[in-house]
Amino acid sequence: MDPRFDVELVAVTKRFGATTAVDGVSLRIPHASYCCLLGPSGCGKTTTLRMIAGHEAVNDGDILIGGQNVTGLPPIRRGTAMMFQSYALFPHLNCLDNVAFSLKMRGIGKATRHKAAREFLALVHLEQYAERLPSQLSGGQQQRVALARALITRPRVLLLDEPLSALDPFLRTKVREELKRLQRELGISFIHVTHSQDEAMAMADMMVVMQDGEIRQAGPPREVFERPVNAFVARFIGGHNVLPSERGLIAIRADRCRLGTASGTMPHVSGHIAAVEYQGAMVRVALAINDGEEASALLPDGDFYERPVAPGQAATLVWSERDVHVLGET
Repeated sequence: MDPRFDVELVAVTKRFGATTAVDGVSLRIPHASYCCLLGPSGCGKTTTLRMIAGHEAVNDGDILIGGQNVTGLPPIRRGTAMMFQSYALFPHLNCLDNVAFSLKMRGIGKATRHKAAREFLALVHLEQYAERLPSQLSGGQQQRVALARALITRPRVLLLDEPLSALDPFLRTKVREELKRLQRELGISFIHVTHSQDEAMAMADMMVVMQDGEIRQAGPPREVFERPVNAFVARFIGGHNVLPSERGLIAIRADRCRLGTASGTMPHVSGHIAAVEYQGAMVRVALAINDGEEASALLPDGDFYERPVAPGQAATLVWSERDVHVLGET
């Protein structure tokens, strides 16, 4: 048993017939951390989450939770709780009884389970809605009821399957702040599956980038963003230009590029303006370069409007050699 890690995956593989969905994944999630599993559709992130929960059987490898090998245990004996994308609230039960439902299934008396349910509704700031039905709540409120219902079992690890995908952008930001607050206050690990790079960057202590059933990179978000290990990670995380050079593929952050003049001393790439996107404080300028590829600069709006450019104009992106990150092969 290693108390530093709440969850350990040891060479975990999952196959569906001839298709390998997760291929020999090993991962250690530190105690009381917020971990985001991130990647494109079909990369294996949701299957990995479901194996941790016990909703998918493992073909090879082991899963440890709190140092205990739980690979063969049913979900109820793993010390985890799972919050589903659909929330799955019972429409005929009010919020109080929805939150208390798992305690009822364990034979806990009505007064005791209702007392606990009120405490967890208060934790998500919904105690005043205890008597309402799910249909009388907003999407964000329904999600918080589902969260309270998952937390009432006091799990060691909370598993979240794309919990913010159904929310509008403003509410998504508010709820991700709430999730991070709860994770810190409760001192347990949250494992959160998402396809959103921004979501993972904002929330994670540990970001795990997956592709084709394998982990390509795992680490703190800033480390992954600053030093992507390969072209896939650099492109998927976003905000980078991936370009060929004499040293192989390199990545340069778009916010470290600017429009300038080609010279022998500054690294640069030339082409024609393909698009200009106003993004508030920043303006993204995309440049069409060789072979239909694009490179972009993310410019402060003041800098852009001092010397604006328009689609079709010839232009050159320049950057500093110190901002070049050489990518690996894998």
